[in-house]
Amino acid sequence: MRKYEVIFIVRPDVADEEVDKLIAQMEGVVAGAGGKMEKVEKIGRRRLAYRVERQREGFYVLFVLEGGGETVKEFERRLRVTDNVIKFLTVRTDEELKRAEKLKAIRAKQAKKPRPKPGTPAAQPAPEAQPSAT
Repeated sequence: MRKYEVIFIVRPDVADEEVDKLIAQMEGVVAGAGGKMEKVEKIGRRRLAYRVERQREGFYVLFVLEGGGETVKEFERRLRVTDNVIKFLTVRTDEELKRAEKLKAIRAKQAKKPRPKPGTPAAQPAPEAQPSAT
């Protein structure tokens, strides 16, 4: 199963109870499609970078979920048909997490290597013998 982050923006004129109802509905969609919710974060009302459907503000909600492609496909389909959602974005994050773990392991390995102390000259190789021309 893969990890995804889905962020969507709800119209600013929607009541908090309706936002909570929408979040509960979307959690049900994930569970029904065989996925698993890891985190739901209500980020809150923010100003948009540009107008979207004549709106200058929106209520941001972040979902972190684990599931397959069908889970995300159904989630996005539901977001498209919901009138209160004005924008959404889905990002697959499992590849980034693998890359971060790999870099962390490399850094840990490099930290174990002995390093010369600052202020001491580094060991220099002995100069090679030059053949004499006689």
